[in-house]
Amino acid sequence: MAAIKIAGATVNQTPLDWKGNLDRILVAIQQAKSQQVEILCFPELAITGYGSEDLFLSYWYPKKALTQLSKLIPFCTDITVAVGLPVRIQDKVYNTVAVIENAKLKGFVAKQFMAIDGVHYEFRWFTPWEANQVIDFEFEGEKVPLGDLTFHHKGIHYGFEICEDAWRGKNRPGYRLADRNVDVIFNPSASHFAMKKTIERKELIEFSSQAFNSYYCYVNLLGNESGRMIFDGEILMAKSGLLLARNQLLSFQDYQVFVFELEEKLQEIAPIQPKEWEFVQASALALFDYLRKSRSKGFVLSLSGGADSSTIAVLVAEMVRRGIGELGLERFVEKLGISFSPKTDNPEKELVGELLTTAYQGTKNSSQDTFNSAKNLAESLGAKFYSWNIDEEVGSYTQKIETAIGRKLTWEQDDITLQNIQARTRSPIIWMLANINNALLLSTSNRSEGDVGYATMDGDTSGSISPIAAVDKHFILHWLKWAEKNLDRPGLASVNSLTPTAELRPLERTQTDEKDLMPYSVIVEIERLAIRDKRSPMDIFLVLKEELSLEDAVLKEYIKKFFRLWSRNQWKRERLAPSFHLDEFNVDPKTWYRFPILSGGFAEELDQLDQI
Repeated sequence: MAAIKIAGATVNQTPLDWKGNLDRILVAIQQAKSQQVEILCFPELAITGYGSEDLFLSYWYPKKALTQLSKLIPFCTDITVAVGLPVRIQDKVYNTVAVIENAKLKGFVAKQFMAIDGVHYEFRWFTPWEANQVIDFEFEGEKVPLGDLTFHHKGIHYGFEICEDAWRGKNRPGYRLADRNVDVIFNPSASHFAMKKTIERKELIEFSSQAFNSYYCYVNLLGNESGRMIFDGEILMAKSGLLLARNQLLSFQDYQVFVFELEEKLQEIAPIQPKEWEFVQASALALFDYLRKSRSKGFVLSLSGGADSSTIAVLVAEMVRRGIGELGLERFVEKLGISFSPKTDNPEKELVGELLTTAYQGTKNSSQDTFNSAKNLAESLGAKFYSWNIDEEVGSYTQKIETAIGRKLTWEQDDITLQNIQARTRSPIIWMLANINNALLLSTSNRSEGDVGYATMDGDTSGSISPIAAVDKHFILHWLKWAEKNLDRPGLASVNSLTPTAELRPLERTQTDEKDLMPYSVIVEIERLAIRDKRSPMDIFLVLKEELSLEDAVLKEYIKKFFRLWSRNQWKRERLAPSFHLDEFNVDPKTWYRFPILSGGFAEELDQLDQI
């Protein structure tokens, strides 16, 4: 086999950004050619972006993708390029990879298996291709092969598994490619980011290279492409069960070209980061892409001094720190499309102040501790900080309704009403600040609150985007302590000293989140089994009875409370602001877990708990 250079190229694409998507591909090709790369593989659906959703169902969209392919081909002289795009044949759309060799289209490889779990709904748009089938497809007046194809280059025989194809066990195309004696298998992917998922990919690529006796090259998309899913831009190369190369993930660059020699030797392997670092890196990149692609000028955050809003504030500051660190200040600001001329010797902190505006919205139920926590954190990050009191507005609303119904509201009779009006009163004024700044309002809900509806609709759920809605509170509390030390964020010291509380009841009632709900460590165990694994209440009890040191009666009540609150609050989850998919699962009905808004609420299943 000839000793040549091959490469993977990850790109940060955006649906309907036809020129930008094509330009990023062309620049990557040019860089690969300058490094004497002979075969260059781009990710799945790189021409259009994976997150094009129902645009794939139209007739014009796949047709325009082919037009973009025709523009691309002339730039592929003296190199072989594989690039993903949708292809429509009559009433069916196929997810394909076009292979171009020295400015000539050699054929299209079609994806054989569709991803239909978790965040993926590919059967809605694409039709699986049948193994071993090849047809003629007319492209610009010529017939080119389309289907289950392999190719040759300088004595190297190569083929493709497209993303989900590789995850189908004994049915995967790789076994048939091995029977054809391919030397290299490329896997162009659009595989969503989740913390620690890179370990699964590494194991798959190493296994594949061993099982198929071939080099195995994996190439993923990059960035927050279209709002929710984040792609980490991972590129891997393995042979004989050994990982030979791995790039650094979650880059702020528009593209990366990662070059390999076809030699069985270690080349360049970036380390796999701990979960806490992955959370920072993915969230920072997702916020950066969302900000620039939405053409907004910054973020606004209602900073309570508690765990959730403080986490988000730090993530925005990390977006600035990491973006400047990788791109440089000038390029970072240019990509955001804002004007910024530093006036101090700390441009990073100064830029945080330009991009992040915070406000502490206190009431008579707020404590001095949370005010100090919010103020200290904002100042340590460099964020703008405002504070005001909303008691007058709350009093006005309360007085009006008391006059209307002819009685006073009391905490004994109207607890939820009196809590919710405070949260909702904070919403209009913080939205005003966001509008004034042409900024995105950041919602502070987390996944644990989403599970049980522990959030006020049109109050603390208000926002343009909800960055941590897919992350559980137990992790957030752990991460904040980690971040104070590992990210050198001393402003988190006050935050980490507080017990999580909504501060919506009078202070003498000593409200805490876990007193209202249950320990967050228990919620995360119940949701893991109920939502991720889709287990019944009885199954969950039998499992957690062995895993948790709780009395049976207490555990049963926690499980009942979880399922009752889950069922009752689906309507809230339907209305949460868009969130990033960051963990192995989430509760967003638009991306991961669909549940009926109206249901019987597990009544029979929960009654069965009392019978054992």
